Amino acid sequence: MQVNGPTQIHGPQALSGPHFRRSAAPAAGAQASDQVTFSAEAQKASAAAEALDARAAEGIPGPDGVRSGLVNRLKGEIAAGRYESIDKFDTALDRLLDQIG
Repeated sequence: MQVNGPTQIHGPQALSGPHFRRSAAPAAGAQASDQVTFSAEAQKASAAAEALDARAAEGIPGPDGVRSGLVNRLKGEIAAGRYESIDKFDTALDRLLDQIG
């Protein structure tokens, strides 16, 4: 009985052998092509998953402690004029009044 491992370690083996069969060559002029189409629902689901991944990445701070994904998204919203809204102003005002007392 060998307690310390196998008695012999084999080196790399060649890929030619009975395990690999060569496929028949395609007929002259014939080309195989695969196509994949995704339904509209699948495309929407993929876009939603990517948005969730982006949102999750926003919450992860970098080595400097800054959540750069969130900062970049907010900069884009401010530049596009979509960040400021009445609801956000109301929320900020309510928080300010709560702190003042």
